[in-house]
Amino acid sequence: MTFMGVDTRCLGLFLLCTIIGHSLEIKVNPPQDFEIVDPGLLGYLYLQWKPPVVMEIFKECTLEYELKYRNVGSDNWKTIITRNLIYKDGFDLNKGVEGKIRTHLSEQCTNGSEVKSSWTETSYWISDAGSLETRIQDMKCVYYNWQYLVCSWKPGEVIHSDTNYTMFFWYEGLHQPLQCTNYLQDNEKNVGCKLSNLESSDYKDFFICVNGSSKMEPIQSSYNVFQLQNIVKPLPPEFLHVTLENSMEIRMKWSTPGGPIPSRCYTYEVVVREDDISWESATDKNDMKLKKRTNDSEELCFFVRSKVNIYCADDGFWSEWSEEECWEGYTAPDSKIIFLLPICFFFVFLLLLLCLIVEKEEPEPTLNFHMDLNKQVYSYEETLC
Repeated sequence: MTFMGVDTRCLGLFLLCTIIGHSLEIKVNPPQDFEIVDPGLLGYLYLQWKPPVVMEIFKECTLEYELKYRNVGSDNWKTIITRNLIYKDGFDLNKGVEGKIRTHLSEQCTNGSEVKSSWTETSYWISDAGSLETRIQDMKCVYYNWQYLVCSWKPGEVIHSDTNYTMFFWYEGLHQPLQCTNYLQDNEKNVGCKLSNLESSDYKDFFICVNGSSKMEPIQSSYNVFQLQNIVKPLPPEFLHVTLENSMEIRMKWSTPGGPIPSRCYTYEVVVREDDISWESATDKNDMKLKKRTNDSEELCFFVRSKVNIYCADDGFWSEWSEEECWEGYTAPDSKIIFLLPICFFFVFLLLLLCLIVEKEEPEPTLNFHMDLNKQVYSYEETLC
């Protein structure tokens, strides 16, 4: 009975401590007024919030915020840990944007334990009139030789004859979006744009919006975001040269394409053709050595194309192929021909020698002139009559 009394007292004390512990459990609220704000920069959005309401004992504590966001439909969330009350990033406004955020209490205020609030969520969809069939199709942009940008598109599937499109662009460093001033046209309709002198636009998001106008109906806008270094199409290599190092080894060289792209940013694809056999190879240098497949090669040709490598861009386009450069080897004569040549020379020599002998033995001809003046005159006079 004594042991049972002790056990009962211990159980009561344990329950009392559990209740007190739960009553003193540390909690923190999520941030307030979480929202996504569109400042009109074609997809560059602000995610902003206000600090949570916290208990008096935590007012001196440092608060951190765990922010997650993505385009609607994406499988992956981007995650940011920050102490700020605003975060900015670029989005594809053809899709919606969603985000969620929660508060973290620093471990200094919680005796080393991890305390997080619940999530608070928000989303943003651009309000855009017009049906999907009026929006442009097949938008393509290429940054040629890291010098000028060309974007092209096709009109929407269902539009009226008076429909025309305009393109705006923005990147960090511009005060506001700018409109294209050099349109590419087809039948007096804008189907593309060429942009030059894009200063300080590399390695940052480049935003484009193509909208339209028609008296008959509203036109839905189309949005694109990319980084220019990832859509570069360089020039093809120039001044190809091939030399024979020895009887079996060939050296191929070419010059770096002209323009602002540093030589360290190139990678090359080389196609080699030896007689009727071709193969490909890759290199980051502007020369290459290779061994001929056989010593009897009659012709060896190669051509090259270039692309910005992975050290300077995440992606890009291959250049056009260079002109073909060839090396023509020495072709050994046929063994039958080699055997017949001395015999032919021997017979030619005998023929010439025979001609000389015959010429010496033949007597010299004598010329006898006999003139009958009377007959001549008579004949002459007869001819005259």
